[in-house]
Amino acid sequence: MSVPLFATTLAPQMERILERVAAVAHSGRYIFGPELEAFEAEFAAYLGAGHAIGVGNGTDALTIALRAVGVRPGDEVICPSFTFYATAESIVNAGAVPVFCDVDGDTFCVTAETVRPHLGERTSAIVAVHLFGNVAPVPELRELGVPVIEDAAQAAGASLDGVKAGTLGDAATFSFFPSKNLPCLGDGGAVVTASDELAERARLLRFHGSRDKLTHTDVGYNSRLDAIQATTLRVLLPELDGWNERRRAAADAYTAAGLGELVRLPQPTPGAEHVYHLYTVRADDSDDLVARLSAEGVQARPHYRTPTHRQPAMQRFAGAELPVTDELAAKNVALPMGPELTAEQVATVVDACGQRVSA
Repeated sequence: MSVPLFATTLAPQMERILERVAAVAHSGRYIFGPELEAFEAEFAAYLGAGHAIGVGNGTDALTIALRAVGVRPGDEVICPSFTFYATAESIVNAGAVPVFCDVDGDTFCVTAETVRPHLGERTSAIVAVHLFGNVAPVPELRELGVPVIEDAAQAAGASLDGVKAGTLGDAATFSFFPSKNLPCLGDGGAVVTASDELAERARLLRFHGSRDKLTHTDVGYNSRLDAIQATTLRVLLPELDGWNERRRAAADAYTAAGLGELVRLPQPTPGAEHVYHLYTVRADDSDDLVARLSAEGVQARPHYRTPTHRQPAMQRFAGAELPVTDELAAKNVALPMGPELTAEQVATVVDACGQRVSA
């Protein structure tokens, strides 16, 4: 049996999506307009946030959020190295200096303990990545006295102690890339905040630093969530909780099938409701595991094998050694996950992992 890495499909929703897209196409309102405003209101209400500001993609969302909270050129922003490259790239694009910290070996997320040694006089923000759909302990990070931005690109619908990811920090950012838990049909993103001031700043920055197309009070960006993506997201947002429940059910099925006897399973942060954007395990022989799974028709792959601080463009910012990051980068493997993953497919994955142990 072939088992895809991303077990998801939009087929059941596609007819409704196409109807809404056709209506947008006939309306002539492609940039800003009622569909974007409606999605922003609906997404903010879903999260329990004051504001959601649609932008062109998750990377732009993070750059804009950094500037909105007051990060200035030359400031330092603490972030994990074990994350997608765009986290640090956004910091550099905002004119700041990324200061890489380690992560917790069980949750893959930053904690106050991993961040604290890197705080300095120039620290102006912390980016807490909710990696793979887990939730970083943002409340303890906020106690460090520095603005915290949640990189929630992989964690739409996740929560910590009943509070939705995206509403825990000073601001948060989301990606709606097609592989995400809440996808659109291309690139898309959002900045989320409870602050009226930060929201207004983000709206200004997403549109060339202007409120009225006439006067430009800042150097901003051309980064807008278009109406076709917004209307798609309006169709799919009501599906998000159900999809995430099925992802958690698939994770439970892996545990029940004995996968934990073969590899080290992902661990949610205490109090977190993980949404398993990726189901990432750890194995000492991770490359051999990927090869064996592939031979059995099971898609699997490592993530961030070269941590961000070791990427060629970021080596000038490399600082302290990050031993946990290096270990996770070498040993992680993402196994099939998604709302369409069946019990039979879970059994196939676990059996393939077991065969690799006995081979």
